[in-house]
Amino acid sequence: MRIVPGVPGVLSPADVAATARSIAELQRPDGMIPWFPGGHCDPWNHVESAMALTTCGLDEEADRAYQWLVDTQLPDGSWFNYYLATGVKDARLDTNVCAYLATGAWHRYVSTGDADGLARLWPTLAAGVDFVLRWQKLDGAVRWSLDPSGVLEEYALLTGSSSIYHSLRCAIAAAELLGHERPDWELAAGRLAHALAHAPGAFAPKVEFAMDWYYPILSGAMEGPAAHARIDDSWEAFVLEGRGVRCVSTGEWVTAAETAECVLTLDALGRDAEALELFTWAQGLRNEDGSYWTGMVYPEEATYPPLERSTYTAGAIVLAADALSRTTPASGLFRGEGLPHHLDLTQPAPGVPVEPALRAPGSSGAP
Repeated sequence: MRIVPGVPGVLSPADVAATARSIAELQRPDGMIPWFPGGHCDPWNHVESAMALTTCGLDEEADRAYQWLVDTQLPDGSWFNYYLATGVKDARLDTNVCAYLATGAWHRYVSTGDADGLARLWPTLAAGVDFVLRWQKLDGAVRWSLDPSGVLEEYALLTGSSSIYHSLRCAIAAAELLGHERPDWELAAGRLAHALAHAPGAFAPKVEFAMDWYYPILSGAMEGPAAHARIDDSWEAFVLEGRGVRCVSTGEWVTAAETAECVLTLDALGRDAEALELFTWAQGLRNEDGSYWTGMVYPEEATYPPLERSTYTAGAIVLAADALSRTTPASGLFRGEGLPHHLDLTQPAPGVPVEPALRAPGSSGAP
């Protein structure tokens, strides 16, 4: 039995368990987790929800979610962007979406210690990562998608590439544990980290979005003084005092998922008091059954999208509660605990001789 996280004075373990159950209650028999009743599912948020299920010991439900990904993966290693119970809603192939199984699979392994389960997911995980890295640019950034007709979008997104970088770190950790040599992934991660930390011009400008603010830090690509400065420089633009994190800096729309992800970011930086305060504010979006409104517009206090309670939002809240409370073995996933460091590249171009990848302290690379 896994101990369910709780944040003293904010959420009890029973509260967090209720939030996980609000996800499980919407899961379809085939394992798919829609955003809301009758809604669509995308593989990235599906994995976020599955990680929350694992965190709270709902292993059967989580494993059905991962099996759904195995069953729906396309021959080239990708997934479509949006699925409905009746078929595909959006046939775009989003690279970030296709990478995130690696994060979920590694989270599952760290949470449960089940290496056999990780091995079963490995072929699906590896095919997804290989698909994503086909679209890495010479500057290290990853093109964001192929449209439904197969036309490649040339530009890269900072948030998406940041998430891909974290997924690459998880994929490399899985490869090491299972005895698979993937030096190409290590080089790709180093090039991507270099772009995220040092080449802002490699990405399409989306500076009004909160995720572009914190994701380079949440992924581990940006650390130290530069990361703290980035948080401080845009704090007032994105944080609505007493409410949470604005989805975009241009409006008073606070979203619980962005708030929870910012909590994870602050936790990774050791800014514990601010992380706890933000997490406390996010509870203003909580419902009695443990679910969360996706977002709310202030000062009207109108839910937006109207009356939407989303599973991925609940998932982010559970993961933030685990990180703050240090409860499960995977609570440090977004602090980078147990993950390999990226190659330290001063030149992002491919083919530059590099030293072997540095390993996280205490990581031997063996099962």
